[in-house]
Amino acid sequence: MGRMKGSGIGGQAVIEGIMMRNGEDYAVAVRKPDGEIEIKKDKYTGVVKSDFLKKTPFIRGVFNFIDSMALGMKTLTFSASFYEEEEDKEKLTDKEKAKAEKRDNILMGFTMVLSIALAIGLFTLLPLFLASFLRKITDSDLIIAIAEGVLRLAIFIGYMVVIAFMEDIRRVYMYHGAEHKCINCIENGLDLTVENVRKSSREHKRCGTSFLLYVVVISIILFFFIRVDSPLQRVVIRLCLIPVIAGISYEIIKLAGRSNSCIMGIVSRPGMWLQGLTTREPDDSMIEVAIKAVETVFDWRSFKEENFKGEEIHDL
Repeated sequence: MGRMKGSGIGGQAVIEGIMMRNGEDYAVAVRKPDGEIEIKKDKYTGVVKSDFLKKTPFIRGVFNFIDSMALGMKTLTFSASFYEEEEDKEKLTDKEKAKAEKRDNILMGFTMVLSIALAIGLFTLLPLFLASFLRKITDSDLIIAIAEGVLRLAIFIGYMVVIAFMEDIRRVYMYHGAEHKCINCIENGLDLTVENVRKSSREHKRCGTSFLLYVVVISIILFFFIRVDSPLQRVVIRLCLIPVIAGISYEIIKLAGRSNSCIMGIVSRPGMWLQGLTTREPDDSMIEVAIKAVETVFDWRSFKEENFKGEEIHDL
């Protein structure tokens, strides 16, 4: 097998399905309760319309993260709609359905804001608060900074471990695995078939899990070197640095996705290890859903012709 070629496509698992995005085009494929696969294709231009902001290194990562959250919530809501009570849906008039959709959009926005606030509190402020108790037994800023970093990493990994045991989350993680396997299959120059996808790796350098790990690690490094005496200033500085941390993390994961160097392989490895928690081996029916999502927004045959022409491609 030759070196992988970056395709630029990405996605996420939703409820009983997959969302795949290629540029502004995205598709959601969902396995409905009756066994049929429902596919929705649309465009998502993002919160920010400025090409300058979208292409400026370090700045683009912040808006990319916001866009990923917004599109993720939107596609999750779409997939969940197939598992609502059918009787309740049939009773609604067109006006009531429009009203319900508007309510869902408001709820989706509120949920996204609440999720970000909880993440900031759990992974940024809670470690700072817990580490501050050490000031009662030591004056060493170095020890306290190290303790805060260890706590931040422990809380993050602990959170990943706990939710991995939830029944519904396990199925989402299986679809997550199907998403990665499809992308790896394409980027290794193989035909996008169930058999080839099944044999592909469920680890990928551009995974959101890796991004979150980079965020945690980079925050530990920055907070370690930026120290102030005031508790309020410590909180404010951590909040102000969140966009900076997201921007740096995005550039690292973007570089990792298009690089085959040994250095980026080493940098990517911890995140790919963590994907052992956030992905599971999918069954063939899940792989079929993932393939449908990919083929709706991405011409893998043309990609293979352009990037692997003349190369000898072996099975994985």
